[in-house]
Amino acid sequence: MRSIWNGAISFGLVSIPIKLVNATESHSISFRQIHTEDGGRIRYRKVCELEDREVPTSEIGKGYEDADGSVIPITEDDLASLPIPTAKTIEIVSFVPADRIDPLQMDTAYYLSANGVPAAKPYTLLREALKRSDRVAIAKFALRGRERLGMLRVVDDVIAMHGLLWPDEIRATDSVAPDASVTVRDAELDLADALMDTLGEVDLDSLHDDYRAAVEEMIAAKVEGGTTTAPEPAAEPGGGKVIDLMAALESSVRAARTARGEPAGDKEAEVTHLPTRRSSRTAPKQVGGKKSTSAKKSTAPAPKKSTSKKSTAKKTTTATKSTAAKKTTAGTKKTTTATKKTTAGKKTASKRRAS
Repeated sequence: MRSIWNGAISFGLVSIPIKLVNATESHSISFRQIHTEDGGRIRYRKVCELEDREVPTSEIGKGYEDADGSVIPITEDDLASLPIPTAKTIEIVSFVPADRIDPLQMDTAYYLSANGVPAAKPYTLLREALKRSDRVAIAKFALRGRERLGMLRVVDDVIAMHGLLWPDEIRATDSVAPDASVTVRDAELDLADALMDTLGEVDLDSLHDDYRAAVEEMIAAKVEGGTTTAPEPAAEPGGGKVIDLMAALESSVRAARTARGEPAGDKEAEVTHLPTRRSSRTAPKQVGGKKSTSAKKSTAPAPKKSTSKKSTAKKTTTATKSTAAKKTTAGTKKTTTATKKTTAGKKTASKRRAS
């Protein structure tokens, strides 16, 4: 890879000659501007506004525009004379834990390559020290006309450097946060957690640029003279506020499980629902009066049955007592009649003996 800057890493009293190369590359498809009438290229030419003529690169320099509009020429010698120790040196100023660096500060990434055989030993020493300490190095360096902040870390067996924005280049978040006060319920967080668990992790190497692939396919078809068919436009996301966040989260969990080939309903019990929520796919749970009313209806006949049994028993007992009483009375009457007859017979016999 072609180096874009040559210098050295200053590690205390140790100097490590290095070459700076870009660690990333853009695969975006670039387009040229053309004249739509005839397809001719549209080019931008550097023209001096005073002489109204095109100026070659060798005649172009730098200048600073002052507040009143006047331009102050700045030469390369002027910049070279500035007392900046980082002009050709990546100066390490401290070592900090990696989590101290806000990702918002990260800018362009570079690889630092050891420049020559003598640089191999100190380069390896710094690399292994970074690995063992589990920290990153904060450094200052100058590139393309200004001093920058950088972070050195180890990637595989190479020291990488991320350009960092200066802290005062990070905008405050006060004007970006939602103005309205919103309360998030635990049940909604549970569903969000379930959705994150279902989506799981992804191999970043498996991700690719679908838009770039579609553009390349379209260009290839035009080169071959074929016709291109426009794909179905993606559905526009619905605007406005979310009507039912819980339902949207539940649907997202089911869709994510289906996309991963998992049954949508097997793990439904893992999702914590609100106690009062009723799912549209299941019969609503009866709570309160309706359930108790039906229970009363089902249990109402029981007392009647028990009452009828008791009344029947009472009737039977009464009838039995009445019958027994009648029989006893009848028996008593018969006994009384027999007694009377016996007494009358005895009197008659006594009269006959007297006569």
